[in-house]
Parts: sequence; C-alpha cells; structure tokens
Amino acid sequence: MSTIAFDQFALTRIADFARSLSRLHQASRHRLVEDDQIDREFNAVCMSVWGYTTDDFSDDLFSDADHAWLDTLDETHARIFAAEQGYDLIDDNGMLTDWWGYCWMILAEKRGLLTPENRAATRAAIEEKYLSAPNVIGVIVGR
Repeated sequence: MSTIAFDQFALTRIADFARSLSRLHQASRHRLVEDDQIDREFNAVCMSVWGYTTDDFSDDLFSDADHAWLDTLDETHARIFAAEQGYDLIDDNGMLTDWWGYCWMILAEKRGLLTPENRAATRAAIEEKYLSAPNVIGVIVGR
C-alpha cells in the first residue's frame, strides 16, 4: 500500500482555472493560435491561482539545484510534487498541457519568491532591459 495519500478534495484544482487555456490548446491542433494568446491565458490562470505570474520573479532567484530539478521534472513527479504542495495538475483529459509552468509557480511559492518586492525588482529589470535597447524611448506598463 502506498504511503502517500492525498485528499483530492483538499487540493486546488488548477484545471478549474484553466478552462479557457485548455480550449486554446485544443484549438491550436486545428487552427493557428498565437503564442501571445496562450501566454496571456497562462498568466491569467497564474494570477487567478497565485496572484502572480512567472514574469513577477526572476529565474535567478532559484538555486542551481532548483533549476536542475525543474530540468529533469517529468509528468509523474510533477503530479506528486504538486499534490504534496496542495495542487492538482489533472483535468478531464489527463495532465494539464502547461504542467511544467505550473510547477515553476508552485516551486516559486514554496521558496517564498512570490512577493511584492520580487515583483517590483523583476519589473524594474525588464523595463531597464527594454529602455537600454536602441530606438526605445519609453516603456508602457499596465498595472
């Protein structure tokens, strides 16, 4: 008998927040769907679940061990990891398409990286990068 048991009703079911994104992924099998559209939907899911997106913290905040772990993560281990943190990565058709990105968010939450300070620093770094590009005179940010 397994020593790991999860109460599926106690898990946050990310699929409940990702219905539009799942429909986009399904539609992309039959017609062209812009990457930006998928990114916006993914970010909308992250905002609904965590109040942050992957654009709100720097990859550099993760340790080398975290990066190595994420690079070797497969669906089975992702599902276990997510469940251990209180999340479900399964929808009616199986594993969510964007499971890896959700694990990135879950790990960021676990490491305490989802903070207003990290968001501000990351946004400032992005703005600085854009402003240092030739022919850029300003950056418009929606907040």
